[in-house]
Amino acid sequence: MKESWISKRLAEAHPLVFSTYCIVAAFGTYFCMYAFRKPFTAATYENTIWLGLGFKTILIVSQVTGYTLSKFVGIKIVSEMPAKYRAIAVLGLIGIAEIALLMFAVTPAPWNFLWLFVNGLPLGMVFGLVMGFLEGRKFTEALSAGLCASFILASGFVKSVGRSLIDDYGTDQFWMPFLTGLIFVVPLVICVGLLSQIPPPTKEDELHRSTRKPMTHEDRRLFFRRHRFGLLCLLFIYVLLTIIRSIRDDFAVEIWQEMGVSDEPTVFARSEFWVMLGVIVFNGLAFLIKDNRVAFLTTLSCLCVGFLIVLASVFGYRSGTLAPMEFMILIGLGMYIPYVAFHTTVFERMLAVFRETGTIGYLMYLADAFGYLGYLGIIIFRNTASIEIRYLELLTWVSVVIAVISTLFACMLMIYYRRVFQQLGSNIVIERK
Repeated sequence: MKESWISKRLAEAHPLVFSTYCIVAAFGTYFCMYAFRKPFTAATYENTIWLGLGFKTILIVSQVTGYTLSKFVGIKIVSEMPAKYRAIAVLGLIGIAEIALLMFAVTPAPWNFLWLFVNGLPLGMVFGLVMGFLEGRKFTEALSAGLCASFILASGFVKSVGRSLIDDYGTDQFWMPFLTGLIFVVPLVICVGLLSQIPPPTKEDELHRSTRKPMTHEDRRLFFRRHRFGLLCLLFIYVLLTIIRSIRDDFAVEIWQEMGVSDEPTVFARSEFWVMLGVIVFNGLAFLIKDNRVAFLTTLSCLCVGFLIVLASVFGYRSGTLAPMEFMILIGLGMYIPYVAFHTTVFERMLAVFRETGTIGYLMYLADAFGYLGYLGIIIFRNTASIEIRYLELLTWVSVVIAVISTLFACMLMIYYRRVFQQLGSNIVIERK
């Protein structure tokens, strides 16, 4: 395929210019994707009950089921996808999701819940395809932190857009998700076009990290076998993080209402803006650590920092020290610091430090698949339990338990990998000269 003049200019551009371009393109693409995934959660659907369950819970379970299945499918599809097909695949997948939202609007309730399953099925693969443009570079942490900022900020922003369509323009709550997605179609196409122009990693990038290429089934099997213990522990932490992050995200409207804040559509965007700033700075600076071993171990310690912030935020709110906005910002910061670290550094440096030839898409989709499966279990439990559990109470108690358990596992992993690195010596890395 002939290289475009934009790709040629980017290949020769200053690292700051190149990084800025990549972040804008990736951030914009994934930010727009959220307009096709999350706006339905801005409505409460409180007047609709089916099978004894609140209809919003049924919708969330339906979409998360499709999204979870997409993650399992993505283990193969994303890890094997050739780079030249990524951009068109992103547009095609999001296009299917928007058609599903249209069918959600025109199909009578409660049977329209099936269309949210269809909506989630393609969207689960978008992140891995976008991440494929950024991984394996000297500045991957900074680039992927910019990408991750999109799902932190976008979730709150599209909820605000959706809530505004309902409150300010009288939009029907079943049509609101489709119309929200429609608003973002043109920006999406532009951003994906920009993303498609990013050139592949250079030889210098490969020297600092490792070669990235599609992985076959046998490649994935052997990789998992080589890193079984450490990978299982990391996946366990990620599953727990996905659970608390998703509870806070999907039921944000109900959590704010239970804290006495319910009349401000902008509250979602404002809280997530500050979370985004803290998280991208904290995680994005990891690219400054050149030694892959040091970066990997440092990131494991940073997971613990996030969990401590979660514990402090819950204690502060319970004791009356923190106001609702401060609580939501701090608990969001605490859970997103380790959650985003997996996307920016943990798996990226794991590939680099062991000089593995593969793709981060395999590791991310392995983690996401089981993460969303765990979250699905929590939601089903909450709605089938014999006692009524408020979402705020669910968030705080689950956050405390998960923060404590995850801290113990992170500390165990730091000890384990220090011993692994001591045994292998300097043969597993190529240091920067």
